Amino acid sequence: MKIRHAGVLCAGGLYMNFQNGELDEPSMLDARGWSKLLEAYKSPSNRRALFELSVTVLPFIALWVLMYWSLQVSYLLTLLLAVPAAGFLVRLFIVQHDCGHGSFTRHGLLNRWLGRVLGVFTFTPYDYWQRTHAMHHASSGNLEHRGWGDINTLTVDEYLARDFWGRLKYRLYRNPLILFVIGPAYVFLFEQRLPFGMMRQGWKPWLSTMLTNLGILSVFGFIAFFIGWAEYFLIQLPVILMAASMGVWLFFVQHQFEDTVWEEPPEWDRREAAMHGSSHYVLPAPLQWLTGNIGIHHVHHLSSHIPFYRLPQVLRDYPELADMSRITLFESFKCARLTLWDKDGYRMISFREAFAKTAAT
Repeated sequence: MKIRHAGVLCAGGLYMNFQNGELDEPSMLDARGWSKLLEAYKSPSNRRALFELSVTVLPFIALWVLMYWSLQVSYLLTLLLAVPAAGFLVRLFIVQHDCGHGSFTRHGLLNRWLGRVLGVFTFTPYDYWQRTHAMHHASSGNLEHRGWGDINTLTVDEYLARDFWGRLKYRLYRNPLILFVIGPAYVFLFEQRLPFGMMRQGWKPWLSTMLTNLGILSVFGFIAFFIGWAEYFLIQLPVILMAASMGVWLFFVQHQFEDTVWEEPPEWDRREAAMHGSSHYVLPAPLQWLTGNIGIHHVHHLSSHIPFYRLPQVLRDYPELADMSRITLFESFKCARLTLWDKDGYRMISFREAFAKTAAT
């Protein structure tokens, strides 16, 4: 049963209910109560932001230089170096992501321009992406408003209602090779070069994508001019392709786990969907750092203005949140088989489970 609260944060991390004047333990709070409680963590730090940017950009540049040097030794070494380089590129994307939420630094203008510059390196047009990502946050878990910044997800009934070709297209889309390898490459290298979905929504999406494309051509064209086009592609392509696959995998696990939440209005509630429809992806400490704590995704969705560098503090202060929607690295691999939302069982299931369920009825 959901417990609704209306109140204010009090000393000791407790929550005062206006209706009865009693203090509630954090573990008793619903999503709305937690949202109020987390407001205290929304303040960014410019000093911390500079530090986080430095420890991300500088290693990325160093790895890029090492990859260029390694071309003279062995391309296998180049590819090995591409793995950590891709990890730091993912971290740059997390910085850009926080800029999009206005949570990386204290200054909105600085966030916007930093996000736009980083978009050149992540191959992601900042303003265009920011709009689609805001729609994702506003509609996450809402069955009537799917499609913006989401992994395409059908219900069992919707899938079974499709004809042969409709089912085949969805099965191909959900194939791990397409979903985590070919799809990410297509999105970051090609799809984000045009404002798909917003091509008739004014000049701003076009300006964002075209200026990002110009920035990519200018910056990387300048680099390629000095080191050689072949050398540039041998370095850049594996980095961007690996980073794209890593990023899509992270996003998949954050919303496509078995006990996620999908609802139809009026039952759908944005805060409840944010809190229970987003996972806590528990990664080893080095990977959590490299991915900018984005695995603490349920807290991020519940309060998207919390800087990524403050998310671990939230879990330290409120261990109750650490146990919600918890998925370990090993457990996450099982999520790849989950493809359909079962409205009756209220969970994500595989194609095999869906057909077994249909055959039993």
